[in-house]
Formats: sequence, structure tokens, C-alpha cells
Amino acid sequence: MTLTLPLSSFATAKELLKLQIDGVDGALKRNILAHLGPLPENDAQRRAWLFDASNSVQDALQSLGYYHGKLKQQLVENDKGPWQLTLTVTPGDVTHIQWVDIVLDGEILNDPVVNQWLDQVSIRPGDNLNHGSYESVKAQLATLALSRGYFDGHYTVAEIRVNRELNLAKINLRYDSGKRYHFGHISFEGQTLEAGFLDKLVPFEPNATYSARRLSSLNQQLVDTGYFDSIKVLPQVDKLSDDQVPVKVELSPKPDHSFQVGLGADIGNSAGSEIEPRVKLIWRTPQINRFGHFQETSIEWSPDRPKMLFTYTIPLSHPLDDQLKLRFGLLWDKYGVTQELDSATQQFSNTGQLESRKRLIGVGRNKRLGHGWLFNYSLDALREQYTQADVTYDPQFFLFGASISKTVRGDASLDPKSGYRQLYSVAYADPTLGSDARLSKFEARFKWIDTFFDKHRFVARLDLGLNVVTDNDLILVPPSLRYFAGGDQSIRGYSYQELGPYREFTNSDGVLSREVIGGRYLAVGSVEYQYYLTPQWRVATFVDAGNAYDNGQMAPIVSVGGGVHWISPLGPIKLDIGFGVHDPDIDYRPWRIHLTMGTEL
Repeated sequence: MTLTLPLSSFATAKELLKLQIDGVDGALKRNILAHLGPLPENDAQRRAWLFDASNSVQDALQSLGYYHGKLKQQLVENDKGPWQLTLTVTPGDVTHIQWVDIVLDGEILNDPVVNQWLDQVSIRPGDNLNHGSYESVKAQLATLALSRGYFDGHYTVAEIRVNRELNLAKINLRYDSGKRYHFGHISFEGQTLEAGFLDKLVPFEPNATYSARRLSSLNQQLVDTGYFDSIKVLPQVDKLSDDQVPVKVELSPKPDHSFQVGLGADIGNSAGSEIEPRVKLIWRTPQINRFGHFQETSIEWSPDRPKMLFTYTIPLSHPLDDQLKLRFGLLWDKYGVTQELDSATQQFSNTGQLESRKRLIGVGRNKRLGHGWLFNYSLDALREQYTQADVTYDPQFFLFGASISKTVRGDASLDPKSGYRQLYSVAYADPTLGSDARLSKFEARFKWIDTFFDKHRFVARLDLGLNVVTDNDLILVPPSLRYFAGGDQSIRGYSYQELGPYREFTNSDGVLSREVIGGRYLAVGSVEYQYYLTPQWRVATFVDAGNAYDNGQMAPIVSVGGGVHWISPLGPIKLDIGFGVHDPDIDYRPWRIHLTMGTEL
């Protein structure tokens, strides 16, 4: 086989040497080419290249365990063209590893992480000798020891003994770790928070044994606060003393204010096919004072649906794991579908949606419990105005709520191969406490992801909801507290919150009308199969089923579809199309395209 290497993709000079290698292929041939290096570009280089060729080939053979290799060179010198060099290689018998002896001395001897690494060492007796693999194992052990705090560690023996007559090799590694260092004083520089505030983020006890993973965890904790633009966690190995290594954390605060603008559009909602533009502005103040308070204000504008939500966060016993949140919001939203009967065709046609204007003031506490559980309890004052069956309502609710949730990811990526989420919540309102109706609200939400044989990924979810309320008080439960279905996180093929129980009435013009008004109950589930074409692209198919229900109106909806997903550096971007099986009595859209972004857990 002949291999011709170009001088350079930009070179204009004539080619000086052509190379042909016979007798070997695969990894051995690639290793020879790597040792030979790039072809010469001038006469001086050509002379040196040809002089070193024999030694380079022998080095390449021996690095892969071939100590009896033979080389025959044939050089044809041309006056007007490139010289032709043919290398015929006879590698001979390969050397096998007879034994691998790795001995540990010092405190590293009882380190479980290092012992686990030993069980997975890639070189074994019987393998072909490969000097690159040997050097890799040496480097792995030394790197692992440093990451575990054995800063005095060194090899007392590191050798390969080769018996060329028997084609056998013995690998001897002896590593003396010395003592393991502990974390010393941790200093935070470049921040303006109250003294001791950031100490609460240190995810290990004082004088804990050194571990690079623990430093990485500290770095992630600092990132999650959102206070800092730049973070450097630096172990000061040059200042080791008394078995301790001090750590310096260099911080650069974020700007006092940041603004984010988003533009979008809703194409073809349930009441028509017009394009509704959307503009969203988010204003953040990452650090208001030395106590770590921060705020986020989001303002979203679209025709008939402006929203404003202000959230002020106060860290309590821990900057991340215990926070008090104060909320204030003015939210306009649309739900379901409104329809009128066309007397000429005797069919219902969409005329709009159920609209609500909500004013919200709330306070809540988020506290992280053990084993990954997140607990929240809150009090929300809610007043919501809406018109239903041509009657305007403006009820007031004081909701006492609590929730507990847990999310487990199989890996830290934005597209985890496995994991699950579970959430349980309850809320209660009572007339004796200032609400216009008595309401008990219960919810449970589940999501599960797993991947089999690297390419076959399954995603399942289940959302359940229940409102306990009397028939007389049902009309006073505002749309934001009722249950609707539809959308990319519910039943695909339908608009967001388009589905649910409906009621018929005669409007002020004397026309028979109906409205999807939401229900007491919610039961929606989905099963999705995803197949990876490449690590960055996959195709998917899904079945969504369920609906929002009320007493006497059980109308489950089934949707099927599929899509294409791109695993971008910012997380999955999914383009799905859903086809719905709908109630023939209501003019629902039978299909819809959904574009979503972000992690599924």
C-alpha cells in the first residue's frame, strides 16, 4: 500500500519525497508514520529525514513491543521529480507482558478511590507490550495521587524489564505517596459579602482530607449563587505546612445589573391562525447588599397577555439551601377555547379564549433537606378577575401551600442518560381565613429517563391533580387554579392549556356558546422513545394521553407524533410534531408543531 503525504495545504513548492511503507498496517503503520513525522520541505530537511528514518522506525516498533523488527530501505533519486522511498518492515514477534506489579506505600495504601482505580488498570498479563499504555498508567496514578492530596508522592521504582529471547516483559511500579494532606484555611478574595457568608458554601468539614473533587464542588456552589462573574479556586500547594494545604478563592462580582431580552412569536393559537409577537425582558440584580439579597424582574408582552413578576430572594441559614422568596405579580393569561354556534352550518367555531387578570403577592421558603429533597412552604394572596358565561368574577384567595420534590440525574450533562423527578404538593384555602371559597389542592408529578445499549432512550412522565371543592364554590375557583391540558409539556398536538371540560351557555347576543373552563382533576401521561443517530442527533416518537376532567365530563385525548432532537451545547433543542385524536364536538386543531429547548430534568 502506498501512502503519499502532502507537504502542506498551503505549500506551492514541488514535492521532495514520496513514501511507501510495506509489510505492516493498522496501528503499527500509524505509529511508524507518527515517529517519522512530516515529510521534508527542503533539501536539508530531506537529508536529515532520510538519515533518521531507520532509528525512527525501530523506535516505533519497540514502543509497541516489537524488538526483533527488520527494515529494508529502497531509495530512488530523481533529478526532476520527488525521490521515492520504500520502507519494507518485518516486525517479527511481539513481546507480551508476563506480569504487572504495582506496589503502593504510604497512606495511599488504604485509599478506597485509588484501590478502585487499581482494579480497573488497563494493562494485564498476556497483553502485547505497549510503552504508551505503560506511560499512561504511570501518569494516571501520579495524577490521581495529586488530586487526592498526596503532594509528596513519587515513584521509587518505575521500569519495564524485557527478555528479548523469550519475548516477555515485566512491569514494576512502586509508588510512595507519603502522607495525605488536609484542607487548611480557605480565603475568599474580591467579594463584598458579609464575613462568614461564603463559608457556608464550603461543602466539607474543616481539616477534611484534600480532594480535587471537593474543590470542584465548592466551585459549583459558588457558580450556583449567581453572584460572581469569575471564580478561581486555587489550592496553594507552594504553601503546604502542618499537613495542610490552604485554598485561595479569587472572585470577581457580576455587574450590579444585567438585562436579557427575548423575542418570539406564537403562530396559530386555538382561536385563529394569526401571528402573535412576544417580547420578554428580564432584569436581574445579582447582589443587592452584603447579606446576599438579590432580585429578578421579568416583563413579558404579547397581545392580550402581558405579564410582570418580581421576585426578591433573601438567603437565610444557607445561601443556596435555605431561601426566603417574596413575590409580586400582575399576570394576564388565556385558557381553553371559547366558541359560538354558526346557525347556518350548525357547527361551532372558535372565537377566543377564557381570559384572566391575576394579581399575586406571596412569600415562600425553599429549604433543601437531606438526600436531595427540596421542601417549600408558602402563603400566596391571589385575586383573579375573569369572565365566564358572560358573568365577571373577581374572587380572592389566601393559599397556604407546601411541596416536596427530588430530582436525581444519572450524569451532570444537560441531556442526562438517566434520572427521575418526583414532586408532591398541597395547597389549602378557607373562607374563615379570608378566601372566597374553600379549596384543597393536591398534585403529584413524575418523570423518568433511562437509556439502554447507549442509543435507546426512554422518557416517561405522569401528572396528576385534584381539586377538592363543592359544586357551589367551583365557579369561584379562578382559571389559574383549575386544571387544563395541552402543550409541549402535556398533550402535544394541541395548544398550551387548550384542553379540558367545557360548558354551554347562551351569550348576551342570544347565541349558543361553549367554553373550555378547566376542571377539578388532571391525569396526563406520556411515553417517548428516542434513538440516537449520532451523539448529537436523535429521532423520537411518542404517545401522549389524558386530559383535565370534571364530574361527568371524562373525555380522554390521545396524541401521537415524533420529532428530531439536536443535543446542542446549551441543551437539547427538540422539534416535534403531534397529531391529536380530538372530541368531534369541539373544533380543536388536529396537529401542531412544538419547538422546545432545555434539559428534560
